[in-house]
Amino acid sequence: MNKFMRAALIQAKKAVDGNHGGPFGAVVVKNGKIIGKGHNSVVKNNDATCHGEIQAIRSASKALNSFDLTGCTLYTTGEPCPMCLCACLWANIDNVYYACSLEDNKKAGFRDSDFDDLMGGREKLKNYLSCIDRQDVLPLFEEYQNKQNTIKY
Repeated sequence: MNKFMRAALIQAKKAVDGNHGGPFGAVVVKNGKIIGKGHNSVVKNNDATCHGEIQAIRSASKALNSFDLTGCTLYTTGEPCPMCLCACLWANIDNVYYACSLEDNKKAGFRDSDFDDLMGGREKLKNYLSCIDRQDVLPLFEEYQNKQNTIKY
């Protein structure tokens, strides 16, 4: 497993184990070093925008004292929802690696693909998004899916 995806998975496990939100964790990497990390805290904070990617971007921006994350890569356990994908683009993140797909997100109870369809999809961004380590992260999604206190829409 990629070491940065492993770090994102550790973040996601914090979300699931702490009942903070869904199985989403993310790290931002620059020059081979993690400069930002975050996990889903939607439930914990009662804030629909507290996704792992957003938390990681905020953390990286603070570390760099800049809103411009050019030269950075984001690793996340789940393919970013449209909000998070747009945040990555706004922050000028160079590329995104994700483990579980939008379809995996849907199986875990999330409606990312519904919003993605509404926004027109992401076909033009195929070189921006890359799937890695899915089989290593999928068990956490399944664990989350089997929990009693999951987010359901």
